[in-house]
Amino acid sequence: MNDAALKATRFIDSTEPGLVRFVEERTAGLKTPREKAVALYYAVRDGVKYDPYSFNGSADTLTASKVIEAGKAFCVPKAIALAAVCRAAGIPARLGFADVRNHLTTDKLKARMKGRTDFVFHGYTEIFLDGRWVKVTPTFNVELCEKFGVKPLDWDGTADALFHPFDSTGRKHMEYIRYHGTFDDLPLEQMFAAWKEAYGPDVLTLQERGGDFQAEAAPIVAGRE
Repeated sequence: MNDAALKATRFIDSTEPGLVRFVEERTAGLKTPREKAVALYYAVRDGVKYDPYSFNGSADTLTASKVIEAGKAFCVPKAIALAAVCRAAGIPARLGFADVRNHLTTDKLKARMKGRTDFVFHGYTEIFLDGRWVKVTPTFNVELCEKFGVKPLDWDGTADALFHPFDSTGRKHMEYIRYHGTFDDLPLEQMFAAWKEAYGPDVLTLQERGGDFQAEAAPIVAGRE
């Protein structure tokens, strides 16, 4: 573990006053790093709603403090937010990226991603606890999981917590197909280049065309009944 995993950066702005207050409020009375990390995981998982249409192409909106303020984001900024709140609590954290295959994505989002079900440069967080790095993804809030029929991803701070491979009915959900490594801050240009190669140059304008991802869950759930 190096000191970089504790420092504020452009995107992991862990010293921003509003973010610090967010951490203090949610860790009040907690003693151990594990207790604090777990509390902050749930605060980001459920306090920032998953919304793949929330990004407007501006890099500034990917900073952790902006994500906390907005209360909605997709996987990468949610991972950034979790890394930042952990660092603000004195817990080393960094970003990890992987390509994943989402077998339960919505038709609308799939169409906007050129028909692909592979999510390139999906973001998760690595947190240093009890002498080792633990992988965890705060992507899907509990309400969204209930709508999609997917078990919420719980975490106790002792083991990795990555996406479930199957949903609650045994159907394929999420498959990790390639890891890109870990980073002390967001590798913005590398991520943007990978997205544009996979989905085309207009991938950064999803928000301009709108969408309600949680409402899109209904046809998927109905298809299982």
